[in-house]
Amino acid sequence: MTDLASRSCSPQQGPALTADRVKKLLEQLSGWTMSPDAKEIRRTFKFQSYYATIAFVNAVAWIAHREDHHPDMTVGYNTATVAFSTHSVGGLSENDFISAAKIDALGTL
Repeated sequence: MTDLASRSCSPQQGPALTADRVKKLLEQLSGWTMSPDAKEIRRTFKFQSYYATIAFVNAVAWIAHREDHHPDMTVGYNTATVAFSTHSVGGLSENDFISAAKIDALGTL
C-alpha cells in the first residue's frame, strides 16, 4: 500500500496541481494515466464477469462515500473505467491520487 492510500481526503481549494506534480504522483499508482490537459486521471479495470465488475463498482462507491470524493465511472460487461478530477480546483488535487491509491489497494485484499 502506498503512502497515498493511508491518507484521507480533505476539502480542497485551488489551485490545481501542476502537470509536473501530477506526473510525480502518478509514479505511486498502478496503471493510471493523465489526460493531455493534466486535469484528470483515469484507469480502466478488466474483470472476468459482469458480477465481478459490479462488485468492484460497489467497492469504489464505498471508498468514494467514505472519502467524500466521487469519481466518474463508465461500466461495461467486464470493464469499469474510473476517472478522477477535483471540480473545486478545476483540475487535479491530491484527493484524486489518495482515492486512486485506495482503489488500487482493492487488488491487494
